[in-house]
Amino acid sequence: MTLKDKLAAQRIYILLGALFITSLVVSNLIFQKFFYWYPVDIEIFGSKLFEISVGILPYPITFLITDLISEIYGKKRANDVVVTGIFASLFSLLIILVADSVPATSWSYVKDDMFNTVFGNSIIAVFASMLTYLFAQFVDIQIYHFWKRLTKGKHLWLRNNFSTWFSQFVDTLTIVTLLCSFGIIDWSNFKGLLISGFLFKVFVAACDTPFLYLGVYLFKKRFKLKVNEEIDLL
Repeated sequence: MTLKDKLAAQRIYILLGALFITSLVVSNLIFQKFFYWYPVDIEIFGSKLFEISVGILPYPITFLITDLISEIYGKKRANDVVVTGIFASLFSLLIILVADSVPATSWSYVKDDMFNTVFGNSIIAVFASMLTYLFAQFVDIQIYHFWKRLTKGKHLWLRNNFSTWFSQFVDTLTIVTLLCSFGIIDWSNFKGLLISGFLFKVFVAACDTPFLYLGVYLFKKRFKLKVNEEIDLL
């Protein structure tokens, strides 16, 4: 690769990392709002399919991005983005703690109690999310590269979906368990939220497969990559 191509690949990598971190941090901040989407009228353990947190909306994007980075830039670069996401989550948590500790003025539109209601549980949420995110993302990357080695860089759909499905189940199980344990969600909603959250993520993972194919195609065309070839930024 020429120096110009490497600089272009570096800029794209930074952009993907920024999208990843933004999706992760935002999902931690908005998780307390729940919504319903009823493509079919089905109840699972007393919960409608799907009754899920809005925090789940940007979160699958992180798995799409790490799969794309894994495919194009390699395992180490994908792990680097995951670690960076952890520091970003910690930094956002620090900002929330400072903002929550200072008193609001009498004319402030957002009062202390309102701010605390919206962001007060973010400390627990970020902690719980960090544990699950760290574990699930590393599981996703490991499984992705296992299938990539096994298929010798072929069958992109297989490693994308198999790695994401398993890691998303681990993520959903862990986060729902932690949120119920901290009393943010009642245990009576555990089974319904677990199944709804996992099925929604499986649906999203299946839908994002064409976008992964498109991304890989554009990368390989732009940088003239062969099958199973990765970009070395160093």
